Amino acid sequence: MSKIRLDHIGIAVNNLEEGAKFWQLLGLVPDDKSLQNIEQGVNIMFFSTKEGDPTQIELLEPLDSDSPIAKFINKRGTGVQQLAFEVENISEMIAHLIDNNIQMIDNIAKSGSHGSKIAFVHPKSTGGVLVELVQKQKTDS
Repeated sequence: MSKIRLDHIGIAVNNLEEGAKFWQLLGLVPDDKSLQNIEQGVNIMFFSTKEGDPTQIELLEPLDSDSPIAKFINKRGTGVQQLAFEVENISEMIAHLIDNNIQMIDNIAKSGSHGSKIAFVHPKSTGGVLVELVQKQKTDS
């Protein structure tokens, strides 16, 4: 099986600026800019413990009342929404999980932030935690 690491913890918030206050007071470093993912219906802001730290906190603000994050907030309130793990090959990981009777929300990866590919594992298969799989965009070094 391929390597895996904790990539980020997604936190649902009603407002990015209000949600960011605590993390900045704690000393986390925000990314230079917030992002928007129209397909997922969210505005996104990432924070790290230090610049360049690969594990991040991701704040997710709904774009509208029909977005998955808005529905999550309406059902459960603000707070931890998902744990995201970086995988080397998302298609192989999805196939591996399906072959082992794990229920996926996404059987095919879709577009994520920073040019990544993402897919979600259904909480029914993880003990109640929404898990996001992330394959980072390859960059030439």
